[in-house]
Amino acid sequence: MKEELLETFRGHFEQPLLEEILEVGKLVEVPAGETIMDIGQYIRSIPLLLSGAIKVLREDEEGDELLLYYLEQGETCSVTMACCMGQTKSEIRAIAEIDTSIVMVPVQKMEEWMGKYKGWRNYVFESYHNRLNELLQTVDSIAFKNLDQRLVDYLKKKVEVTNDNKIHSTHQEIAYDLHTSRVVVSRLLKKLEKMKKLVLHRSYIQVIDL
Repeated sequence: MKEELLETFRGHFEQPLLEEILEVGKLVEVPAGETIMDIGQYIRSIPLLLSGAIKVLREDEEGDELLLYYLEQGETCSVTMACCMGQTKSEIRAIAEIDTSIVMVPVQKMEEWMGKYKGWRNYVFESYHNRLNELLQTVDSIAFKNLDQRLVDYLKKKVEVTNDNKIHSTHQEIAYDLHTSRVVVSRLLKKLEKMKKLVLHRSYIQVIDL
């Protein structure tokens, strides 16, 4: 864990803070598809992402999901931090998009480090800023873009975070993330295939040129 932590966070954190994280942090390896945090759970630890990618989802009253944003290497979840500060239950679901390594830090350290380390304060504020921008982009996408463009943006982001042009998601899973129906997603994917933007295989989607 030490080498990964230093490589990922040396640019963010002071050396004494890195040493504290190594002392109190717990390394967790999460396989692709596994839920890391669920709606309604109390949050006991703050995740620091060493490698991999995590998708963060919101759920409506009917149980339908909407993809909010992805977390990538070197990032943390500001929604998690907000829940920690308010000692409230999680309002999001976090799922490993690919095999992921996380350092889990006890929540009580968050406030202590805010007063102790400038690097941690800057990291927390930057995380809030980045997540807010991504949430605004999600809202803008829903409000101002048609589903065709939202699907293209979604597929592009999938390729980016997984570093793989083969997307191993079912049409139903994509529909869940975009808060729409499988039938609509299948129709739009067929349309993109006819435009030679992608190729639909039995178990994956191969992105060619989006």
